[in-house]
Amino acid sequence: MTVSALMTRTRDAVLPPFEEIVAEHGPVVMRVCRALLGPADAADAWSETFLSALEAYPKLRSESSIRAWLVTIAHRKAIDQRRGAARRPQPAGDLPEIPATDPASGGESSMDDDLRAALDVLPAKQRGAVIYRYLADLSYAEVGELLESSATAARRSAADGIANLRKHFSKGAKR
Repeated sequence: MTVSALMTRTRDAVLPPFEEIVAEHGPVVMRVCRALLGPADAADAWSETFLSALEAYPKLRSESSIRAWLVTIAHRKAIDQRRGAARRPQPAGDLPEIPATDPASGGESSMDDDLRAALDVLPAKQRGAVIYRYLADLSYAEVGELLESSATAARRSAADGIANLRKHFSKGAKR
């Protein structure tokens, strides 16, 4: 048996089957996609994330953090979708406002809508830090890498984001 065949066999033994990866990390990736893009575009980004991941999975190093790897792919797919949406023509005319819902969730509650709106007004780094740290459960080092900053800066951005969310919701409670 050749060395490359032994290495492939050893690597295949370490990495779990891809369908287990989807089952385990799919909900986290969907939460990240929904937080970054909203419920209307989240399913597309989720699908594109796992299609890209499926192609790259055989090359993934066994010591890599699969969750961080998938969230990174989802982050990039979300950026791609936003760029694509900016290039698409916008329809003309007034249409009724119909909220899009994820069929799996049975619709979003008003708390989800409020949280989504509060996240949307946060600065990009704070929004990203809160989403990646608290929805995707990534370490501050992984969050910093995604946001192209240090772990310390990611921790600060997450703390500032949470503080701003608390201010937002404490103001809303007084209404």
